[in-house]
Amino acid sequence: MNFQSFPERAGRAARIFLNPTAGMPSLADRVEQMNGMTVAEAAQVLTSLPENKAIALLARPELHHAADIVAALPVEQAVKLLKGTAHDRVTDLFQAMDDATRRNVIFARLDPATARAVEHLMHYPQRTAGAMMTTEFVSVPENCTVADALAHIRKVEKASETIYAIYVLDRVHGNLLGVVTLRRLIMGEPDANILSVARRDGVVSATPLTPQEEVARLIRANNLLALPVLDDYARVLGIVTVDDVIDTMIADTTEDAQKFGGMEALGKPYMKISMAGMIQKRAGWLAALFLGEMLTASAMQHFETELEKAIVLTLFVPLIMSSGGNSGSQATSLIIRALALGELKLSDWWRVALRELPTGLVLGGILGLVGFARIALWQSAGFYDYGPHWQLVGLTVFAALIGIVTFGSMAGSMLPFVLQKLRLDPASASAPFVATLVDVSGLVIYFSVALVILSGTLL
Repeated sequence: MNFQSFPERAGRAARIFLNPTAGMPSLADRVEQMNGMTVAEAAQVLTSLPENKAIALLARPELHHAADIVAALPVEQAVKLLKGTAHDRVTDLFQAMDDATRRNVIFARLDPATARAVEHLMHYPQRTAGAMMTTEFVSVPENCTVADALAHIRKVEKASETIYAIYVLDRVHGNLLGVVTLRRLIMGEPDANILSVARRDGVVSATPLTPQEEVARLIRANNLLALPVLDDYARVLGIVTVDDVIDTMIADTTEDAQKFGGMEALGKPYMKISMAGMIQKRAGWLAALFLGEMLTASAMQHFETELEKAIVLTLFVPLIMSSGGNSGSQATSLIIRALALGELKLSDWWRVALRELPTGLVLGGILGLVGFARIALWQSAGFYDYGPHWQLVGLTVFAALIGIVTFGSMAGSMLPFVLQKLRLDPASASAPFVATLVDVSGLVIYFSVALVILSGTLL
């Protein structure tokens, strides 16, 4: 391979990859170097690497544009690398490949075993155990010995996702009979039957349609390195490893964080998305939020007469609006996270409502007291004259803050449940969206309270 034909950046990275004495870069360092290249440069470097190193790089989920890099490879090279890559990773690459024609060409050249496994995995819905699992796991029949199992592991180690859990299957029907950890296997007597060291009762498993949040909870709660995925007949379809869960949850957390900021998920690293793509992802939400905020102008127009009579009320509009929005955003953040972690279910909405109602009243009361104290302090110190009825103005702010903060807490906590009931992503209940909703309602509450308290004096 003539490195002088590469761009200088790709040439340097390729020489480091192929020269083991050049600083001994780790796999993570190599991935980071390739992320700094164009797709064409990365594909050239991948082609120049030994096959085992190229496969190891391709298997890393941190490698940006991995699907595009595979599509840029010569077909034979792509097929060779995909054959040595875990089936679940190959599935992810095919699903992310934008060039449908290229995808079909490469898929048609895969070996039958890999093609069947990938096609099978692609049928499962996203965010489920079936979509996350790999079909490459270690299994042994029930009649083998400990020594036979160890010998089998030595043969299939390179082709398996993990060897730390060995699944014992019925030799006739193939259903799961037990699980053996590598530690127990090593400690067992070589001539002993494999079932003598297997855990047979209380084996934790998932179905292909188990949500990924539940998969993560099961792995965490039972301190597992891998979770078997079983069909209706207790046959092992695949396993979900802890690193697959971590990768998936990190990607989803990033997506939820972007949605919670009031925009569409980017789907790509920040520096890799084009300016047009960035505008497309952000403009729609901003326009929708702007239209929502226009309702605040309508609300203020409705109370125009009251504002003309009591200009002092306008001084506290930003205070009122921000307090309600902040309380709503707090509640939304807490509930979305609790739903994502499985701490709350849809049926728990009324428990949350009973909890948020008194919480909102107390928080509103605290802010109301601070607001009243501020008005009293400014009035007595001569910083600002709120007029002869300043006590009523302070009482209006106090009462309005209780109502607005309580409404914000209730609205912010219930909105994620409503979205989940409608089978929408609760993360769509972004902080800006909740703030916009509470802003409009807060103005109505504020001026309605003012009408009741200040009627006959300022109004």
